[in-house]
Parts: sequence; C-alpha cells; structure tokens
Amino acid sequence: MKEIEKDLNGAGLRIGIVMSRFNHAISEGLLGASLAALKERGVAENDIMLVTVPGALEVPLALQKLAARGDFDALIALGAIVRGDTYHFEIVANESANGLMAVQLDSGLPIANGILTTDTDDQALHRAREKGADAAVVAIEMTRLLERLDGE
Repeated sequence: MKEIEKDLNGAGLRIGIVMSRFNHAISEGLLGASLAALKERGVAENDIMLVTVPGALEVPLALQKLAARGDFDALIALGAIVRGDTYHFEIVANESANGLMAVQLDSGLPIANGILTTDTDDQALHRAREKGADAAVVAIEMTRLLERLDGE
C-alpha cells in the first residue's frame, strides 16, 4: 500500500488570512497563534497577507477574492461566533462554514477553518490558541498534500 505522509514544511508557501474583527480579542488570539505556527514551520512573514472583515459572514467573500487572485497556496479563516440569546448564532455559524466550503471546493485552494463556534467568550478565549495554531498546520498540510496528489 502506498501512503502519502503528511508534510508540515511551510517554506516557500504563500498564505492569505482573512480575520473577522467581531469578537476582536478572540480573533487576535487566533491570529497570534496562527502566525506563530506558520513561522515555526518556515512560512516567511513576507509570504503572509492579512485581510480583516467586519464579521464571520463576510469572511467567505474575502476568501473568494483572495482565491481568485492566484497569489496564494492556501488560505486561513479566523474568527469567533459566540452563542447569544437568539437564532442568529446558528445562521452565522452555518452560513459562514458553508461559504468557506463553497470557496474551497470552487477554487481548489485549501482553506483552513479557524472560526470558533462556542457558547461563551471564555470558551472561545480558552480555545483560541489551539485553534489558531491548528488552522495554520491544516493550511500547510493540505497544500503539501494537494501538491503531492497533483504529482502522482
């Protein structure tokens, strides 16, 4: 059996990040962790572009524009959707996730979903570091996997 091993070497990769400004403190925690993980794995600071948008529902459109540019090897979506007292949480959580998936499948570009969906701000703050770093690792791993699959 042939198996493609994961490759987490980010050297030479160009990464676009779209970050929601809503729940700003949480998003900044996600961003800090994501940037640290990218740099740890060899992605150069000059090869990272950050775009901010008002909220999670605006993230997919910005991702779509970045994907269409052809400048990036992978994209990362960052933000936090914290449950409130209304149905709005479900709409924002579901539609932002659907939008990310649509852009990824339409463009063929890996998009790491680092948008938290939590019940409380405390849960989001607690998960921000891990989720931000995970999104960076996913972006690198999926880019390298697709490169290998294209070469097979």
